[in-house]
Amino acid sequence: MKNKKLIESIEEIKKGNYLVLVEGKKDRKALQSFGIRRIIELKNRPLFQVVEAINEKEIIILTDLDSEGRKLFGKLRYFMQRKGIKINNKMRNEIFRTKLRNIEGLDSYLKLYCC
Repeated sequence: MKNKKLIESIEEIKKGNYLVLVEGKKDRKALQSFGIRRIIELKNRPLFQVVEAINEKEIIILTDLDSEGRKLFGKLRYFMQRKGIKINNKMRNEIFRTKLRNIEGLDSYLKLYCC
């Protein structure tokens, strides 16, 4: 099955009840379509407020894979790790192995290229 590991990553997020950080509303809706519920949108929020509000041991950061999303990921990862929060990169790494470059397209990508 094509993209099996990506599907497994989505299931792991749901089962582990991980907190997921995404850039915006469309990204949140795409993840919600898979049953992921613990999502924080970063859009129009100062990063320091987001970082201060999180008290998890481990989170997932799913910013887009464009240059802006990569910069945002780097900043978030740095601040979260300084706070002692582990970053789970499994799903992000699986997305890098696909043609997908934005989180909002995850649902349509999997419908097109999976199962």
